[in-house]
Amino acid sequence: MKIFSWNVNGIRAVIRKGFLNFLEEYQPDIICLQEIKISQAARAKEDFNFPGYTEYFNSAQRPGYSGTAILVRDKIKLEVTEPVLNGFGKDIFDSEGRIQVLELKNFYLINNYFPNANHELSRLQYKLDFNDYLLKNLKKLEKKKPVIVTGDLNVAHQEIDLARPKDNVGNPGFTHEERDWMSSFLKKGFIDTFREVNSEKIQYTWWSYRFQARERNIGWRIDYFCVSAKLIKSVKNAYILDQVTGSDHCPVVIEIK
Repeated sequence: MKIFSWNVNGIRAVIRKGFLNFLEEYQPDIICLQEIKISQAARAKEDFNFPGYTEYFNSAQRPGYSGTAILVRDKIKLEVTEPVLNGFGKDIFDSEGRIQVLELKNFYLINNYFPNANHELSRLQYKLDFNDYLLKNLKKLEKKKPVIVTGDLNVAHQEIDLARPKDNVGNPGFTHEERDWMSSFLKKGFIDTFREVNSEKIQYTWWSYRFQARERNIGWRIDYFCVSAKLIKSVKNAYILDQVTGSDHCPVVIEIK
């Protein structure tokens, strides 16, 4: 099974940039999307059609902001336990459409769009509270079956995960608080699959639109697949499709048995 994750920076924008061709070429079994930027009301007026897939949307209450979605290939839909859970019931977080829980036969798949700490770190505490809220609920799910956690986590964990670490110390996504939380998260039984498979590989998943950052590969690795330790033996591969365009992020992928 191939599971993809991609912050598309607007579902309508990425469709205009060839998203359907991407689905046809790569044929993910499941793809988790973040930052879809479309309200439920606006989505009802759109004629979205993803041939061969069933879609599950979780829009933010604020129009044109945040939101997540999961597309599941019809041939494996029988493995999905419906309905998909949007959030864990706390409105201060769930209203931004940041969490989806998809239950399959052997694991839970959690699609996430973590908050950005913002310039001047105005949302750092909100993000840390969100992180703890998510982790608490992940551990509850783990009591039933292992979990796969994916999405835009908005943090570069180690210096290897961004092109200019010294210049970015204390900036959003590379604060001590965010990095320490990520370390704590991994110590609580989750494994960063890309770093597990590619211990020294330097590769990024996000680039600023400014200063030709992508062309110069001045990027950050802030999109992840993390799995419960019980699942790591089932992970056949984990990789980054940094040649795929259409967003300021690129897709990340795991293949599992």
